[in-house]
Amino acid sequence: MAAQKRIAFFISDRTGITAEMLGHSLLTQFEGVRFQEVTLPFVDTVEKAHEIVLRINESAATEGVRPIVISTLVNTEIATIVGAANALFLDCFEIFISPLEKELGERASHAIGRSHSVNDLVNYYHRIDAVNYALGHDDGVATRDLADADIILVGVSRSGKTPTCLYMAMQFGIRAANYPLIPEDFSSMQLPGQLRPLRGRLRGLTIKPERLQQIRNERRPGSKYATLANCEFEVREAEALMRQEGIPYLDATSKSVEELATTILHEAKLLRRIY
Repeated sequence: MAAQKRIAFFISDRTGITAEMLGHSLLTQFEGVRFQEVTLPFVDTVEKAHEIVLRINESAATEGVRPIVISTLVNTEIATIVGAANALFLDCFEIFISPLEKELGERASHAIGRSHSVNDLVNYYHRIDAVNYALGHDDGVATRDLADADIILVGVSRSGKTPTCLYMAMQFGIRAANYPLIPEDFSSMQLPGQLRPLRGRLRGLTIKPERLQQIRNERRPGSKYATLANCEFEVREAEALMRQEGIPYLDATSKSVEELATTILHEAKLLRRIY
C-alpha cells in the first residue's frame, strides 16, 4: 500500500528552527505518511502572511488535501491571517503560551525573536566561543589549551567526533575538543601524553567496522586506511584502549549527532550554557 503524501509547512517570524524541530519530531511519529516538509522563515509582516496563505491554499488545491501548518508566529495578527488558510493550523504559541499565562498569572510578552536573538549577548558569545574552540581543537590539531575543554572526544578517525563536537558547541555552548586514536597509540596501548592528565574529561566514540569502511571508502577509496581489515583492527584496538583507561564510550553507528551529543551532555553531567 502506497504511503499517504502530505505537505507540511513550518512557519515562523524568525529562523524557523523551533518550528522545524518540533514539527519534524511530531511528524516522524506517523510512519504511514510521507511528508514534504517546507520551512518558511521570517514571515513578519501582514503582506508576507497573505502571500503565505495564497501558497498554502494553492497547495491544498493542487494536492487535493489540505496541508499541515506548524506555526511559531508570535504576532497574533499575522498568526490569525495564516490560521485562516485552508490547512490544519497548529499554533505552538497558542497551544503552550495560553496555559502558561493562566498558570503564572502573567501575560507573555509576545515579542518576536526572544529564543534566538543576537541581543542575548551572553548566549551569543558563549556559542561563538564554543564553536571557535571546537574548530580550533578538531582532530588533535591544537593541544595548547586543551585543559580548557569541557569535554574531549576520542576515537578512531571518521567515527563521528567532529560533527558531535560542533553540535555540542552550537546547541549547548560546550567547549568540545576531539582527538584521534591512531595505530601508534595501539602499539603502545597508552593514551597520547597530552590526554593523560585530562582522563576525567574524556569520552569515546566507536563505530561498527563495516560502517566505518563505508565512510572511509567515500573519503579515500581503495586505500589501506579504508579496508575492512584495517577498520576492524582500529576499532578493536581503540575499544580495548578505552576500556583499559576507563573511558566511557558510545557506539555511533546508528545514533544521530543529536543523540550522541545529548547523551554525552547527560552522562558527563555538563551544564548547557545556551538555549
